[in-house]
Amino acid sequence: MNRAADYMVINALGTLDNPNAPASSEAAAKLTQSSDDLTIDARTLADAHASGLTAVNITLGYTMGDAPPFEHTLHEIEVWDSIVADNSADLIKVQTVADIHEARSSGRIGIIYGFQNAVAIGDDLGRIETFGRLGVRVIQLTYNQANHIGDGSMAPENRGLTPFGRQVVEGLNASSIMVDLSHSGEQTCLEAARIAEKPVSINHTGCRALADLPRNKTDEELRLVASRGGFVGIYFMPFLNISGHARAADVIEHIDHAVNVCGADHVGIGTDGPVTSIDDLDAYRARLAEHVALRKAAGVGAAGERSDTLPFVIDLRGVNQFYELIGLLEARGYSQDLIEKILGRNFADYAERIWAP
Repeated sequence: MNRAADYMVINALGTLDNPNAPASSEAAAKLTQSSDDLTIDARTLADAHASGLTAVNITLGYTMGDAPPFEHTLHEIEVWDSIVADNSADLIKVQTVADIHEARSSGRIGIIYGFQNAVAIGDDLGRIETFGRLGVRVIQLTYNQANHIGDGSMAPENRGLTPFGRQVVEGLNASSIMVDLSHSGEQTCLEAARIAEKPVSINHTGCRALADLPRNKTDEELRLVASRGGFVGIYFMPFLNISGHARAADVIEHIDHAVNVCGADHVGIGTDGPVTSIDDLDAYRARLAEHVALRKAAGVGAAGERSDTLPFVIDLRGVNQFYELIGLLEARGYSQDLIEKILGRNFADYAERIWAP
């Protein structure tokens, strides 16, 4: 067994989109992208199926920008509900772990609704219950900057959670929504992991012990999250190498380090990218430079982002990325059982601990 289709493959943070389509290609240069900009076309769906993907946590709702956070987030949920409904032969909305298994058995792709910023909660804790009722299963507390809940990874004060942020963690636990600490500052992550009644996650990150950048997590953070029953997903991002030019070998090193720190039952993948490859990399690099400059000017970029750093791993992308990952883990001496855990079973087991009533 070495094909991705033989495994349950769950991407703890990814994208369902055809980045080569005109609307998606043009949106890539903007500071903010919305779900309206996505292209879920025949290629997108065919590539997702061919990759062996079982389910993916997609980002919707407000992350940054001028849109009213709550209203924009409600609109994005409606957009994705329509996308799933219009493609019901290929997609299924995931609200329970049973839906993930249903996706796999029926040959569909499970879509997990998640936020990368909790700003849309505003000052109304009741909105957490609203989002949960609408099917949101993952809420990341902060993006790179600070918000009214806590400090992000690029907030220089590293102050941790605010008093309201502690109430948000409590509310997310009560609504059985994952508390995702990706992008959070170190103290925000440690504090949230300590006070949460349910296990927390870091759905897409790297290991700071291997690449000392703020978007990566320290061993203390990784160990604490795992020790309390949580989940850590390793991304396929430039932050895996201090040069900004991460390769597949770096992904394996970070997975291996995370397994050694967290244990075999708590590590998975959260690629932070699409399955469909970008066809014209030269044209994309030109758009990327503009996008990185906009992020820097707006104060939302992360240390390690540069105009020459691609937001994916150049030799671990596209339809074959999960197949290739399996081969690399096998070459590293990983057993089939451990590969199955990393590819998806660990996330499913973690989700069972959170989403079950």
